[in-house]
Amino acid sequence: MANPKTAPQRSDWQRNHERLLAAAAALVARDGAQVSLEEIARDAGVGSATLHRHFPSRQALLEEVFRDTVERLRRRARELAAGDPRTGLVSWLEELTIAAADTRGLPASLSAGAKAPADDTCHAVVREATVMLVDRASEAAAIRPEVSPDDLLTLVEAVTQATEGDPPTALRLLSLALDGIRP
Repeated sequence: MANPKTAPQRSDWQRNHERLLAAAAALVARDGAQVSLEEIARDAGVGSATLHRHFPSRQALLEEVFRDTVERLRRRARELAAGDPRTGLVSWLEELTIAAADTRGLPASLSAGAKAPADDTCHAVVREATVMLVDRASEAAAIRPEVSPDDLLTLVEAVTQATEGDPPTALRLLSLALDGIRP
């Protein structure tokens, strides 16, 4: 039987968590990954200690803010893996670039996640999908043999950090770079 004293704490915890995520999503969309954590706590109506109990670091907060976007990208990579290897890889890189350029804060979060040891970061999810598609394209000799998943992710991260908020320019720059990976 549930302890009546823990049930309200759990719903209060969940409510605070949801309020923090909603405030963070809105403020990151406005200000980017370096948004003030104090402002997030204030907008959520909680103290900064509550924010830090829920999210021990800025990166942990960003990981959760971007989780749905990254999961959608993971599903899309699986769909693309069923088709032509070159087309699948190029489409993946284009869709990843659009999502990152169009989602304020995501490029910085992906870059920071590359330094994290955890296997469940947004960067790890994106990298896993990229590895799968690069491996398929390599096996089909659809890309140059020296092209690595990490090279392509570094390229996408650099392009999207430079063009955050401007997906058409990001795609144009990606297209120029992708000409260099053809065998």
